[in-house]
Amino acid sequence: MYELKTQETENSVIEFIEMVASPKKREDAYRLLDIFTEATGYKAKMWGSSIIGFGSYHYKYQSGHEGDAPLVGFSPRKSKISLYFATGDEKREALLKNFGKHTTGKACVYINKVADIDENV
Repeated sequence: MYELKTQETENSVIEFIEMVASPKKREDAYRLLDIFTEATGYKAKMWGSSIIGFGSYHYKYQSGHEGDAPLVGFSPRKSKISLYFATGDEKREALLKNFGKHTTGKACVYINKVADIDENV
């Protein structure tokens, strides 16, 4: 049976951020921690080994696969910072037009640094 890798853990968010090698990425991670905490009202939790998530929801696909995931989150990865929030609706696309320098994947928005984006968006 398939076991989800991205599950909520009891690991420390602060200890994870402190282990980020790049001082600038660490600084950006703390800024994003503040932004996401203020915007969501949720306490940050570690999901898997590298995602800082806020809130949670339960999903179930038609295939029967189901699990829990953070409502929103981020991960300060080596190459880019991954942002996780709602996928593919018109409101998201409209907001991203004014977001600043970013790229998108299927479910992620990638930024190089917080200074590249409009934090208010």
